[in-house]
Amino acid sequence: MEELKNALSRLFEKDIIRMTVSNRRSRTEDVPKVAIRPVKLRGRTLFQFERIINNQAFHENLSREDAESAVFTLLTREYRQLDARAAGYDISIKLSKKEKLLYSEKKTQTQNEAADHNRTKKYILGDGEFSPVLCELGVQTKDGRVAAPMYDKFKQINRFLEFIDDIVSKDETEEFKIIDFGCGKSYLTFLVYEYFMKKGRTVRIVGLDLKRDVIEKCRDIAARHGYGGLTFEVGDIKDYSPAFSPDMVISLHACDTATDFAIYNAVSWGARYILAIPCCQHELNLQVKKSERLLSSYGLIRERYLALSTDAIRAKLLEYSGYDVSVMEFIDLEHSPKNIMIRAKKRSAPVSAERRTRLLGEIEDFLSEYNVTQTLHTLITKK
Repeated sequence: MEELKNALSRLFEKDIIRMTVSNRRSRTEDVPKVAIRPVKLRGRTLFQFERIINNQAFHENLSREDAESAVFTLLTREYRQLDARAAGYDISIKLSKKEKLLYSEKKTQTQNEAADHNRTKKYILGDGEFSPVLCELGVQTKDGRVAAPMYDKFKQINRFLEFIDDIVSKDETEEFKIIDFGCGKSYLTFLVYEYFMKKGRTVRIVGLDLKRDVIEKCRDIAARHGYGGLTFEVGDIKDYSPAFSPDMVISLHACDTATDFAIYNAVSWGARYILAIPCCQHELNLQVKKSERLLSSYGLIRERYLALSTDAIRAKLLEYSGYDVSVMEFIDLEHSPKNIMIRAKKRSAPVSAERRTRLLGEIEDFLSEYNVTQTLHTLITKK
């Protein structure tokens, strides 16, 4: 496989932004894909490998040499495809069933060109507007510029802040109380807190995640920067009990059914606003087998159809629960494939019994047709 080694060597010489290894050789493999991105740790550039197992993200940081070797092993033993975005290039490496290498390299906008193109767009957080926390987390450089490997993350944070700003600018609540489910490294959590500080608004935010080491680091950063209204807790979305009733619940890329528990808890607590960006909607796809139905005949189409169906069910159940709901594009697919946001605002008037019956009927007709269950539906209807 010398040809593959040469292709990977050429790839790793470029300024890599992100990579995804996918197309499993065996369907018994538990991890459908491995996401890889460069990260800065103690002044060194490493490559972080992310695997989602049982709704939890596991990370491994490797040097360039070890990362190149690890990707070679993945492509020769577990997967057949690698898609990469580098500064100025989109690159694809595929291995056929006969192990023939297919390599493509397409020029794209460089990061500088993209920045020039977007210069007229006014972001909530501007490129060049320094945030000490973002600098510490590696999103920004010391001069306030966006670090090239984190450009997509920067776009996502800004887009989410736009939705927050749209809500907060119309709501005069004296103290906003927010829970961020699955906060992870808390890029978003910290920036939402800074947004309220800059607006002169009082806010209390709790970031929740399963990973104790990540939460400890977030606590340390919050304490060092004097963010007294920002706390972090170790806990599971499924059984979390907050110290206050939140005005807003946010969930950015909570994996698979974790999004359902985030929405269910938000509804149970009477949160006035819910912003959820789902991730990895596998639940229905694992239940529906290949059939002669038009949309379930082919694996990729079935997976996407059922992912969209999952989010449609979630939106309908929020309407059923008394919310005005919109489903919209969160960010361009160029920057993230997880680009659907479910935005819900609690209604002042209750939903009529007739409408609730119709909404639930639509959902249950679909579930019955495919003989499947869906977590949020089970949680909402068992109440």
